[in-house]
Amino acid sequence: MMRTRIKFCGLTRADDIGEAVAAGADAVGFNCYAGSPRFVALDQIAELARVVPPLVTPVLLFVNAAEATIRRAIDLVPQALLQFHGDETPQQCARWNLPFVRALHVHDQFDLAQAQRDFAQARALLLDAPGPSYGGSGTVFDWSRLSAHGTEELPLILAGGLTASNVGGAIRALAPFAVDVSSGIEDAPGRKSAVKMREFAAAVRAVDVECFADRAAVARLAR
Repeated sequence: MMRTRIKFCGLTRADDIGEAVAAGADAVGFNCYAGSPRFVALDQIAELARVVPPLVTPVLLFVNAAEATIRRAIDLVPQALLQFHGDETPQQCARWNLPFVRALHVHDQFDLAQAQRDFAQARALLLDAPGPSYGGSGTVFDWSRLSAHGTEELPLILAGGLTASNVGGAIRALAPFAVDVSSGIEDAPGRKSAVKMREFAAAVRAVDVECFADRAAVARLAR
């Protein structure tokens, strides 16, 4: 991995998708959870997904969704990556035989190694702060709760209260495969800020240059 991937989540408007892609997003997330202020109906998601260009991944976020809802979403956006953010079991996540990400809350008893084993079929684990309800919390969790992870484990996507001002510290602390942000790039729930998206992406790229240069230097010294 030579850079940290970026996922902008909770998009609700076509113009915001264009700005997200221009800023450098690798993935854009659409919230299928009716309890979220960023909820988008499936027919609208299908329209928005048509705006997503090739090589940028649309992600569909579900929270304890009915099977019929998931099936219709898959039919409407067959190229999407699935993300489960509720109480779904490993079997419920994997039953669709499609790539999926499992979102998990990092609390005092969180066991990353066990989560890796439980959701071994996932493409990645998305780690977020606990909140009063389902979905993203918009708050930062204690990154020190996560032990060092190796290349043999599932990729980690870091979420929870990230902004342009703190994402660099998060990447330095955990070296995640990707970072996920929603409220940190908004003017209001579901209304993204082009300026904040660009600032967030620039902050990620800046720390990538710093961190990967340091790792390359260490690798040269180890030869």
